[in-house]
Amino acid sequence: MSKLAQLRERRTAKAQEANALNARFPADQRMPAAEASALDALLAEIEAIDNDIAREARMAKLAAEQTDNLLDRVREGATRDPAKHSEHAHALKAYFRGGLQGLSPEQLAEHNARVTPDIRAAMSTTTTTEGGFTVATEYNRALEQAMKAYGGMLQAADIINTASGATMNFPTSDATSEVGAIVGQNTTVSRVDTVFGNVAVDAYKYTSNDIAIPWELIQDSFLDIEAFIQELLATRLGRILNTHATVGTGTGQPRGVIPAAALGKTGTTGQTLTVTYDDLIDLEHSVDPAYRALPGVGFMMNDSSLKVVRKIKDSNGRPIFVPGYEQGNPGGAPDRLLNRAIFINQDMASMAANAKSIAFGAFKKYKIRRVMDLTIFRMTDSAFTRAGQVGFVAFQRMGGNLVDVSGATVKYYANSAT
Repeated sequence: MSKLAQLRERRTAKAQEANALNARFPADQRMPAAEASALDALLAEIEAIDNDIAREARMAKLAAEQTDNLLDRVREGATRDPAKHSEHAHALKAYFRGGLQGLSPEQLAEHNARVTPDIRAAMSTTTTTEGGFTVATEYNRALEQAMKAYGGMLQAADIINTASGATMNFPTSDATSEVGAIVGQNTTVSRVDTVFGNVAVDAYKYTSNDIAIPWELIQDSFLDIEAFIQELLATRLGRILNTHATVGTGTGQPRGVIPAAALGKTGTTGQTLTVTYDDLIDLEHSVDPAYRALPGVGFMMNDSSLKVVRKIKDSNGRPIFVPGYEQGNPGGAPDRLLNRAIFINQDMASMAANAKSIAFGAFKKYKIRRVMDLTIFRMTDSAFTRAGQVGFVAFQRMGGNLVDVSGATVKYYANSAT
């Protein structure tokens, strides 16, 4: 069993142990100090194992890439065209095969014109004139890219694909305040008409902005530059869509879930950078039970806010954050907060004065629409050709809106102003 698999098994065992310890005491019972300390130690150990897993995964990836690179070098060496080798390379190979006797008269004459010890004495891969010129610069054939998480709304929302970009309408009705009545004999009933509404989801034309690649880079690079560029452009579109689906103003762009949501809880004075256990309970219960019972209900925040939440304990000294585990039936279990799903969204505001830092609700009520497929253009028109370039640009029509009638679907927590 690999070290990575062992670490994952160990984390699973520790997470299950932590969950079992946490479940031994009812919510209304304070956890004894010894058990609380043991649970804290388990959580700290799980976090350390997570770091080991991430490190080991990177090492495994690097080892696989190095194996691939070795195979690439062997294949390249076997298919190298001798006709393209320099005269110096031919002479050097002849010398290695048969010594001075293996050299042709021309090669031997050139050798004798030089200082004889140069070819027989100290050779070096680090000194250029002693052989360093023959050592090719080595590069890993997988491009190492900077990484930055994005998404959250793309994971939590309901994504709809449409065949056209016409405005998509969602008829609405709010009959939550309408009730029946007792009526006497021969009494005319009262009229209570239901009011209908509409929520529209428009499609906006998004672009990745273009990139110009010179012919030399496309021809000479050992990377698949065109495939890399296409993936990059698609990622650009995903990032801007997630931003607008989170905090978009609704004017000339989609209305994000946070501008569309209603206030659920405001932190008390002094909570500009914090949230309490009671605040999270209040935020959860600010959403009507009818919505809380829907699929996809959970908390949404950025990673820095999650770090704050992970340190919170209830009045009985137990952490409210429950770590998940990778293995199990079926397929392990994700991290949970108050037994609710957690969606990490880096476009959510970090905790600060008046920040809308945490959201809770039925995020499937947010509709993201995509018109047909993402389209990537490879441009070789005169504007690029005159500069010896190939241009790339991506387009997709997309939009989003929260289909909410009463302002009760998604609520947010706002940090205190002071």
